[in-house]
Amino acid sequence: MADTLTRAARSHPAARGRLGASWVQRRDRRGVWFVVPFLLGFLLFMLVPLGYAVYTSLYTYRIIGGTSFTGAANYTQTLQSGEFWSGVIRVIIFAAIQIPVMLAIAFFFAAVFDLGLVRYGKVFRTLFFIPFAVPSVVGAVMWYFMLEPQFGPVARLADTLGFQGTNFFSPNLVLPSIILIVIWEWTGYNMIILYTALRAVPRDVVEAAILDRAPLWRIVLRVKLPMVRPAIVMLVFINMIGALQLFTEPYMIYNFENQAISYSYTPTIYIYNTATAGGQYNLAAAAAVILGIIIVVISAGSLLLRGRGGGSR
Repeated sequence: MADTLTRAARSHPAARGRLGASWVQRRDRRGVWFVVPFLLGFLLFMLVPLGYAVYTSLYTYRIIGGTSFTGAANYTQTLQSGEFWSGVIRVIIFAAIQIPVMLAIAFFFAAVFDLGLVRYGKVFRTLFFIPFAVPSVVGAVMWYFMLEPQFGPVARLADTLGFQGTNFFSPNLVLPSIILIVIWEWTGYNMIILYTALRAVPRDVVEAAILDRAPLWRIVLRVKLPMVRPAIVMLVFINMIGALQLFTEPYMIYNFENQAISYSYTPTIYIYNTATAGGQYNLAAAAAVILGIIIVVISAGSLLLRGRGGGSR
């Protein structure tokens, strides 16, 4: 009798709706457990350190007097620091050269692979991606020995070509050398993303251009390039954020050629040296917070531009 009533209740539309709603709620509650590990990691390794950095930046430690609350004094000192802003300007110059050159190279090879102009495309795509899999420390050390002024093969080649005494780590050439290293490291990664975006371009659009007897270069530049614009915009801002955090390559060069890399060569090196060499952890925390705000502003600008681009289409 009870089973009959239960079946009758389940067959009623209202009962089915309540049962469906309760099942969805149970399912949603189960889904929360899959999110909990990420939330814990985000809380422990992102929000807590960020909150601690903000808290630390509001205090100043002195040998005489100990730690005292100073409010925005560290932020004011950082904002008025010429060394900090010289590092920011340097990474902006770095990004203005490195990002366009790298994306142009990445798009060229992505288009070549997408058009099938190269045999064994999978093999070559893997070879292009390998530098991204190499740790930055290893890549920087490897390139240092290749560019080393006395015994490096690239320096020897420059001497053979008539550029005697070329020092790739001199004050005038160290930034181009770092740009070269970073382009080598990241071109494969960007190429794979652009290649994936090119593969997503509808084939009927390309076939229509072919039927109109459009040349190959026009198909690439006038048809495919505009359609992968969202991916390019995303990569521009991702690489811009990475440029602002430039640290490993100049720091590794500093270990070999300390006269080429200054105390505040990049914002992150300034923060590192202020905290470790200078012992001013509170000032370094304020500089880190300011750099984080700059990165957040760039990220928000990226989202706004991508949103407007999506809306216009």
